[in-house]
Amino acid sequence: MNAKNLITKSLFTLAIISLTVMGCKKDKKEEVDNDTQSSSDNALAESSFNDVTSIADQANDGALSTFRVASTDGLMGNCDSIIRQHANSSNPDTLIITFGFNGGTNPAVNCLCSDGRNRKGTIIVVYTGHYRDSLSTHTISFSNYFVNDNQIMGTKTVKNIGRNAAGHPVFTIDVNGSVILANGGGTVTWVSSRTREWIAGYTTFGPGNWADDVYLISGSASGTSASGNTFTANITSPLKRDFSCPRWFISGTVDFTPSGKPVRTIDFGPGTCDDQATVTINGTVHTITLH
Repeated sequence: MNAKNLITKSLFTLAIISLTVMGCKKDKKEEVDNDTQSSSDNALAESSFNDVTSIADQANDGALSTFRVASTDGLMGNCDSIIRQHANSSNPDTLIITFGFNGGTNPAVNCLCSDGRNRKGTIIVVYTGHYRDSLSTHTISFSNYFVNDNQIMGTKTVKNIGRNAAGHPVFTIDVNGSVILANGGGTVTWVSSRTREWIAGYTTFGPGNWADDVYLISGSASGTSASGNTFTANITSPLKRDFSCPRWFISGTVDFTPSGKPVRTIDFGPGTCDDQATVTINGTVHTITLH
């Protein structure tokens, strides 16, 4: 092969390589990141474990001694039974909250609660002191507990650390849990460390007075989505739970980072009571429906 042909062939080869590289770069640039599933899984875990604390608080207000009652207010509607077991002075007390058909007497059958969710199974709360008492501790676990056929598992520890400078009760909340999704949808694992500030409603007591409760929640979490992807989540603006809207967070933002992907921001809205949130990825806003 003469020098002229060799140069021509080399230039042709370089051109093909250049076009291939440019094509790959173009394909990579055009790839759009619109994955919101991990964000939805995190929001589901956040809401599920947050509700458990509120249920335990309302059950404490609704039963004053060792007896079984059927609630007619609060998140639980008339779907539950509550048993309070008083231990001796050296052991903590236990609150057993059972959901299901006919006032919790059949925990294997769903009951539609007053917040619009079906529940069945049992929440177990081991506690030292009442929820409102400074330095009290509540450790929450589950026995075959389901919400809308998603099984909630793990442990949650709530500590009342007293009042802040504004006079609001403040709680630290640690969760090591998982949500097994209905219909074989996979498992979401979730580990979180939270601070919960009770900004309204803490001066009203007893059954029927829960709807004026308002909380602000801050902190961080990590976990695995149902598809197996790991993620981290950091609350950048406190999540607001107003129990006049018992089912949803009404405001707040979370910076959410799935493994190997850019950070995305979950925004629960401006204070409206609805099941809509937005996820912003690379400047593009996607609307998601909360479960």
